[in-house]
Amino acid sequence: MSPDTVTNLIIEYRYWILIPLSIMEGPIVAFAAGTLASLGYFNIFVLAGFFFVRDMVMDGLYYVVGYYGGRTRFVQNMLKRVGVEAGHLEDIRKLWEKHAGKTMFLGKLSYGIASGFIAVAGMVKMPLRKFFGYGAIVAVSQYGVLLALGYFYGNSLGGNAGRIIDNIQYLLVGVIALGSIYFVVSRYARSKLKEEK
Repeated sequence: MSPDTVTNLIIEYRYWILIPLSIMEGPIVAFAAGTLASLGYFNIFVLAGFFFVRDMVMDGLYYVVGYYGGRTRFVQNMLKRVGVEAGHLEDIRKLWEKHAGKTMFLGKLSYGIASGFIAVAGMVKMPLRKFFGYGAIVAVSQYGVLLALGYFYGNSLGGNAGRIIDNIQYLLVGVIALGSIYFVVSRYARSKLKEEK
């Protein structure tokens, strides 16, 4: 799908199109939606609430999958992507118990493997209050920064919808740069988590 098509879909369907797009790629969609919020297409506070709820729901689903389906092939494949084997679960349980905040932060920012970390939290039966408490802190931090960056990026382009759509390549460069930074930070986070095991 071309960038113009995606932009037109977001402009036409607004909040409804964010649901499937954010499930596929939450951080990049949050940045793009923040940019469009600066143009008046979205309310930035509604977006903040939307992405917070989206993150909590997705975390809850992965937690439930790990809690009830820890031995299924689906969860085992998720764990392989994270590099977790059956013998590591006790070590990971200790990591979630002793360093729950750090583990949640690094796990959720580890691009591509966050779902595996969340499923492991369910497998080791992390207390729900602690799980959602740290998850909420990370969600507010992560999506708050992404929405703010997108909003200020949109303002820096002059607040003109036509100009942003005409200059969509600059938006994509910004998204790619942000995605690259996110990727580098997530690789660093993964390496730190492996060291702690």
